[in-house]
Amino acid sequence: MKSTVLPFILVCGLLLCFAARAADPQAYKVTLASVGDSDIDQTLKATSDLLSLRSSAPVSPFGLIARARSDADRLKTALESFGYYESQVITHINGLLLTDPGLGDVLSGLPKNSTAQVALSFNLGTLYHLRRIDIDGEVPATIDARETLGLKTGQPAVAAVVLAGGARLLSAMQEQGYAFAQVDAPVAFEAADAPVLDLSFHVVGGRKVNIGEIHIEGLKRVHESLLRKRLQLHTGDSYKPSSIEAARRDLLALNVFGQVSVQIGSQADESGGVPVTFRIVERLRHAIALSAAYSSDLGGSGGASWTDRNVFGNAEQLSFAASVINLGGSDTTGVGYNTSVKYLIPEFFHRDQSLEFALSAIKQNLLAYDQTAKTAGLTLSRKLSGVWRVSAGLSITEEQIIQVTTVTTAPNGQLVGVPQTFHYTLVASPFTVAYDSTDLPTPLDDPRHGYRGSVSLTPTYAIGHPNATFLISQIKVAGYFDLNHLLPIAPGRSVLAARALAGIAQGAGELSLPPDQRFYAGGTSTIRGYGYQLVGPKFPQTDIPVGGTAITAGGLEFRQRFYANWGAVAFVDAGQVSASLKPLPSDVRVGTGAGVRYYTPIGPIRLDIAVPVNRRPGDDSFEVYIGLGQAF
Repeated sequence: MKSTVLPFILVCGLLLCFAARAADPQAYKVTLASVGDSDIDQTLKATSDLLSLRSSAPVSPFGLIARARSDADRLKTALESFGYYESQVITHINGLLLTDPGLGDVLSGLPKNSTAQVALSFNLGTLYHLRRIDIDGEVPATIDARETLGLKTGQPAVAAVVLAGGARLLSAMQEQGYAFAQVDAPVAFEAADAPVLDLSFHVVGGRKVNIGEIHIEGLKRVHESLLRKRLQLHTGDSYKPSSIEAARRDLLALNVFGQVSVQIGSQADESGGVPVTFRIVERLRHAIALSAAYSSDLGGSGGASWTDRNVFGNAEQLSFAASVINLGGSDTTGVGYNTSVKYLIPEFFHRDQSLEFALSAIKQNLLAYDQTAKTAGLTLSRKLSGVWRVSAGLSITEEQIIQVTTVTTAPNGQLVGVPQTFHYTLVASPFTVAYDSTDLPTPLDDPRHGYRGSVSLTPTYAIGHPNATFLISQIKVAGYFDLNHLLPIAPGRSVLAARALAGIAQGAGELSLPPDQRFYAGGTSTIRGYGYQLVGPKFPQTDIPVGGTAITAGGLEFRQRFYANWGAVAFVDAGQVSASLKPLPSDVRVGTGAGVRYYTPIGPIRLDIAVPVNRRPGDDSFEVYIGLGQAF
């Protein structure tokens, strides 16, 4: 009995050891040869399971072989989608072809912790082209089906282009009211005598319909009457997917919904209307946000805000914010604060029109001046279109400004600044026209294309010493240019950004204007590399900025993303402050630098280091800026 059991145990033990060895993860490295086309190369990399699962899903030696075989089929399909139907995927693992019968033994015999080398190469073969393009079915006479498809005889048989053509035709039919139209995936016939494909699209038009009953589901605290008032989609309107999507986005713009989805009825009713249901998920009513920033000139800041997004059920917003500012910094003289209370009423007597009441208090201790101010104001804003917005307001500010304007000689012979205290009551009525085609939900998001611009006019009456009436005018422009059209890169990876600013105060001279109403340059919002407000004229025998009645500034920034979340920038800023706008620079200051970005769901975290190009005595050798969101 013993002689029978012992060999059996030994055999089982050997089998278990072999199974354990075979199940050990096999580390591997993958190399994909380029086919000479960046679009195809990127698609192959994105398609490969060997690449995407290499770290997250370890496999045994035989599992690696199975994964490579599956990958070959996936990559072959990807190549066919570009029109290469005779392509080949050639896989070598440690120099052996994937079809080599001894590959499994070689991998199983590798020393522990060794890395297998997987090399993928491709033989594209002949590129197939389109020949005949047929349409089977009825297309409305108002649609030029062939023009809408955008497919022509002789063009490469790229699957994505062919499918996009079918999608365009379907979209065009739906936009004309054929909600239940169908455009099936095309059937492709390979010619026997040439590398060409014949396509046939099967089309079903169906019945032309209108918008039927509109239902809203999921509301809890928000009043349905607000949504009905805001919707520009009505029962009886011509059915258009674009109008339905615009209505969905309009509801999201109220800022009280986390999600708005649309469900279209499966059939039309007797009147020819298709029911549309908006399914709503409300956001949490209350929100708390924390903020922090640092720059070497202004020091650190930190704060918190609390928001009620829906005070009375009509998307009214009440927010409280408070922050500590000027924590250190080369151009500050003490710690300050910035607080505000805001109440926003949306849809104020008109769609896309809002009224905001605001109270704020600020104390800042800067090298240019010390300011303590309280402001009350209201602003009426109106969205004119998807890119245009106007606003007008009225504000009253009570403030105290302390500024050193002269110096005297102390008994020890040193020059000492003589501070002066000014009290002002400012009554202002700002008017602004703004343009934004970046199509981003918040200013913190990373702009990759489009333009932002604004023109503002602020007539102000200042009651103080002396009294003054003046008009401050400013123009700001920023543009963002995606370089993917010039470089072989994916969209949004390389962006060139530019900004420009011009402003002028009319009706009062430099010293007649309250110090906080003058123009200053230097810092992250104008010329990086120079201290905050330190570009421009200074009071005699002091380092105290005077400010000016005119400013011109601009900047150019190249932004490059790396991997999924990292990026880098290089930039140059320039500008000047003077007593009048000048077509040619006379005392322009230039700063340049570089920075890194870490991209998060709420915006990029920014770290910039800048140096002054034409540094003056007293200027810092460099400045550091840390914050959330791009510099502009």
